[in-house]
Amino acid sequence: MGEAFDAVDVIITKRDRRELTDEQIRWVIDAYTRGVVAEEQMSALAMAVLLNGMTRREIATWTSAMIASGERMSFSALGKPTADKHSTGGVGDKITLPLAPLVAVFGVAVPQLSGRGLGHTGGTLDKLESIPGWRASLSNQEMLRQLDEVGAVICAAGSGLAPADKKLYALRDVTGTVEAIPLIASSIMSKKIAEGTGALVLDVKVGSGAFMKNPDDARELARTMVELGADAGVKTVALLTNMHTPLGLTAGNALEVRESIEVLAGGGPPDVVDLTVRLAEEMLDAAGRGGQDVRLALTDGRAMDAWRRMIAAQDGDPDAPLPVAGETEDILAPADGVLTTLDAYAVGVAAWRLGAGRARKEDPVQAGAGVELHAKPGAVVRGGEKLMTLHTDTPDKFERAKGALAQAFTIASHGSRPDLPPLVIDRIG
Repeated sequence: MGEAFDAVDVIITKRDRRELTDEQIRWVIDAYTRGVVAEEQMSALAMAVLLNGMTRREIATWTSAMIASGERMSFSALGKPTADKHSTGGVGDKITLPLAPLVAVFGVAVPQLSGRGLGHTGGTLDKLESIPGWRASLSNQEMLRQLDEVGAVICAAGSGLAPADKKLYALRDVTGTVEAIPLIASSIMSKKIAEGTGALVLDVKVGSGAFMKNPDDARELARTMVELGADAGVKTVALLTNMHTPLGLTAGNALEVRESIEVLAGGGPPDVVDLTVRLAEEMLDAAGRGGQDVRLALTDGRAMDAWRRMIAAQDGDPDAPLPVAGETEDILAPADGVLTTLDAYAVGVAAWRLGAGRARKEDPVQAGAGVELHAKPGAVVRGGEKLMTLHTDTPDKFERAKGALAQAFTIASHGSRPDLPPLVIDRIG
């Protein structure tokens, strides 16, 4: 049987800034998944989309075609509402770890399908794998049972969800088309809609350590994803949040788990606590369970109990000591003054160079590697005091990590006030 369309015609349509029909889009995604449309043809189409954009209709059809390439999960048998959160990725963004058990406390199930880190942004699964015994891969049956019994699961997405996205994601990575907003939005939303969650809260990061460097691009991405969710019947809300400076005081796998446990114990850095609470409130609202005292569940131990059950259900030992890097080196403040800037991207690159991240998908990561911060913008510092501690098992990595941090911070004279954007910049949805 012949093919309904010709790949070259589809590429030329978008190259010449014309709209693709629904039929063309459905065919090209299906044919690419089947291997009929070649990698070089799909990369040409991806570049045409990057340069010329897509209408709301085109993006919605593209997303539904990606969903149709695989299976769809359903949580209707659970008998409780479901809500999920997706972050576009940042430095020190460990929010999923305390957030999933916190939301589960209030009777909303959290099916959190997460990924691994690539480049300067950390991956949730890499962080959790620093807990002895914990496993990321669950069958759909195991996932449903855990949602029923524990109320929260953080695990790897099965290969059955949106396989077209998996293939296209790898292609975008090597063809300079990662930044195309229609392709980012359809990639995220095809997986989340196929996952079957009833409500979705998006944390769209803005700033040097984020994918989106400027607020206008971030707003466009957020709006596009909220519309895609609405079109698919998923209650979707997006927050634009600040990623000029790392979240919390740690960037690195086991370091971030330790900080997340502090938050679950009623402590932890204020920015991590505030964003966790705000996202939990948004998830509960979207799932129809709003008006709860979310902070109280962090201080009275209920969220910690849910965390311990969630980790143990995936064969992790919540009481096991976390891995610690073999070597540390401190970076000292060069002078007295006020720390006015601390660049998230530079800290992310340093953590990556220390061994916390990977350059290629198959690279291993060091559980104990990363950067620990002793001050955040606004803090008064003294010359010779520790600003950061670098952690790694391979001391020959220190020099390159320090190179990343050479221009990472500014110390101004006393009395200076840093221009700190709010943690939550905007809400869309």
